[in-house]
Amino acid sequence: MPRDFAVFFSELIRNPDEVRAIAPSSSATARLMTRGVEDISGPIVEIGAGTGAFTREILARGVDPKRLTLLELNPRFCVELCEKFPGVHVINRPAEDIRDIGLSNIGAVISGVPVLAKPALQRAVVGRAFEVMAEGAFFTQITYANSSPITPDMQGELGLVSEKRGTVWANLPPARVFEYRRRVS
Repeated sequence: MPRDFAVFFSELIRNPDEVRAIAPSSSATARLMTRGVEDISGPIVEIGAGTGAFTREILARGVDPKRLTLLELNPRFCVELCEKFPGVHVINRPAEDIRDIGLSNIGAVISGVPVLAKPALQRAVVGRAFEVMAEGAFFTQITYANSSPITPDMQGELGLVSEKRGTVWANLPPARVFEYRRRVS
């Protein structure tokens, strides 16, 4: 874990436009973000995997590494992720490319990508993800804001409903986790 912090802070200083958090996510946040992945079938995609806090928890929940694909923009994080998690498919591409990586019927997307107040990014990331997700699949999103990072208007446009999973005070800064699913008619 100390190596994770060193790599994280090194990349934060070198690439502040890429690394938007001020610290890696806590294990409590990772547990809340990944709750339920052990109960789904199909591929699981983590976007914005960073140093692998959520990845570690997904695998700890018994998910076969072959079912897990990570999309990470930072090349150094990709190298670290490949070394730490053998068998997991790590792709050095932006989250917006989720439709283009050859997966369909994705059972869950775990997102560390900051989408707050960026409608174009919400459409490009969340909208595209749901195009390749299975019926009943879920998308979890971390935020440091008090409310859903995806506005009610955008949820309506994308045909989604949200539920706040909870707040993790033992995270720097405190994290909120929201779950999104397709609206059922």
